[in-house]
Amino acid sequence: MEIQTLNPTIPRQRQRIEAFLKRNGLRFDDMHYYAAITDDDGEMIAGGGLKGNVIKCVAVDDAHKGEAIANTLISHLIAHANKEGHSNVMLFTKPKNRQLFESLSFRLLAEAPEAVLMETGIGGINNMVEQLKKIKEEGEVCKENNQECKKEEKTNLNITTPQHLNPSTPQPLTTTTPLRGVVVMNCNPFTLGHRYLIEQAAKQVERLFVMVVKEDCSLFAYAERKAMVEQGVAHLKNVTVIDGSEYAISQATFPTYFLKRLDDAADTQMLLDLDLFRRHIAPALGTTVRFVGTEPTDRLTRRYNQLMHEVLADVRETARLEKEGNAVSASRVRKAMEQGDMSTIRQLVPPTTIPYIIAHLATQALQAELDTTPKPGLVDKDNNGAHRDMDYALMQRSIDTLHPYFVKLALLGCTDAMPTHTSIRDIGIEAEKAMLSATNGVNTHKGALFSMGLAVVAAAHEERKTAANEEQILKERNGGEDVLVSLQTTIKALAASFPDTNGTHGSKAKLLSKGTTAIKGALDNAREGYEMLFAEWLPFYIERRKERDAYTLHKTLLRIMCDLDDTNVIYRTNLATAEEVKQEARALLDSFEEVVLKDMDRRYTARNISPGGAADMLSLTIFIGSIQT
Repeated sequence: MEIQTLNPTIPRQRQRIEAFLKRNGLRFDDMHYYAAITDDDGEMIAGGGLKGNVIKCVAVDDAHKGEAIANTLISHLIAHANKEGHSNVMLFTKPKNRQLFESLSFRLLAEAPEAVLMETGIGGINNMVEQLKKIKEEGEVCKENNQECKKEEKTNLNITTPQHLNPSTPQPLTTTTPLRGVVVMNCNPFTLGHRYLIEQAAKQVERLFVMVVKEDCSLFAYAERKAMVEQGVAHLKNVTVIDGSEYAISQATFPTYFLKRLDDAADTQMLLDLDLFRRHIAPALGTTVRFVGTEPTDRLTRRYNQLMHEVLADVRETARLEKEGNAVSASRVRKAMEQGDMSTIRQLVPPTTIPYIIAHLATQALQAELDTTPKPGLVDKDNNGAHRDMDYALMQRSIDTLHPYFVKLALLGCTDAMPTHTSIRDIGIEAEKAMLSATNGVNTHKGALFSMGLAVVAAAHEERKTAANEEQILKERNGGEDVLVSLQTTIKALAASFPDTNGTHGSKAKLLSKGTTAIKGALDNAREGYEMLFAEWLPFYIERRKERDAYTLHKTLLRIMCDLDDTNVIYRTNLATAEEVKQEARALLDSFEEVVLKDMDRRYTARNISPGGAADMLSLTIFIGSIQT
């Protein structure tokens, strides 16, 4: 017998794995590695795979059970996982296999009627439990010393002062009130509904722990979601925000290959998750009550709440906070983000969440520009345009790399005082270095970083002013128009602090144009507050969007190309070509046909014409269109 390595991503090898698993009553599940034990004839008699540090799809043919093959196979998989950097290894399996894996040094973490979760190796859940105990002990020390606890980096302790008690909600502590409670929430993003639940729960316990779901399969990354919660509950003295569990079991992490009925999967993963909480998390924190919000719409969440009542001793549901007759929910916020409806977003989230939303809208605007296909001479889903050093994947990597810096810029702008040029520049330099590192030195979004970065800072600063003086500002402003005027003024003020540039495509294009004052670079346009964008391009874009035009972004790009002195085109070609681009864009916009746009793309690619400046302005137009209300 020998162990062979199979690659599940190669079709023929995957088919071999699938046939073996089917023979043993299992289904194929997502894996990056599979080890097969074969007999002298090359026939597979045992096999098992890995996805990260989780062992999957282990099977041994009936004729070879009892031959210690499982021991050899599992030892091999553990060794391979260790080699890949995983010190502990987990597996999900049928309850009847528990004893077998316990004999192979695995320990039980959680169980449900249809499955068990087991683990072996160094650290693992014991490390998490010890960390949770330290958080509990540090809170007790703070209480004994009668001191206000400060936020500590290692434990993420965050304790401040409670406000606005509502007499219609559960009364403050009595002698029978549990001392500690837990809220587990995803917060994608953090809303007023989340804050309301935490505030109501905090009134019923001496100490409340808020655990943010750690699994990163949401629009907002875990680090962002946790930061939103920390900032959103900073006024609550007895609330501690803690790291989410590495062991959270969800639809994304729970394998179903061994279940007889796929219908059992949802209940099984929920029961395992609750058993993990009951066995390990709650005792480590010393909590006796779990708080949840009622779930009027989502069937799976409602079922999770039902199972929670069955498994845990004390579960308390709080009626969801409502606005305009509907429950405040993260899904409503995300829908408003898609629609560019900031007025609705402001009603659903605390001010501390707004900078994170602004950053995401900026990233989504860059993504929308990249995804617009076809585009003349530009990278899109179909081709690389006139760029030999760029493709869609590289541009995508660049956008992903820049996103955390948009978050930093939004947080920088969300202050009472106007951010300084130096503080904006420092984050911009940091972002540019990260971008170039991610793209192996290719300048994918330098221009977009400048224009979008300024707009993000300005938008966040405007939101801060609105939050601080909402009643007065809303009284003075005349709807969306005044919002845009104020935003444009702030962009001008920020750009005015930036010195003239040298070495950029814009400055070089000016030299090529022999010093004519008609050519404006990125900084010139910013100092003027992007006059054409606010006066022409944005209204054009909004009108097309209202009409639900399928070619809204294509036509907006062409509209921008009609007006913009695109320094990227001038730098790569000449002034005459730049004027030709404007005329062609105007002609195509007057009589738009996708086939003509595709032909323009082919010709521009062959002639090395890339209207990159127009692409940057398209992104900026989309972004400002999403925050105008």
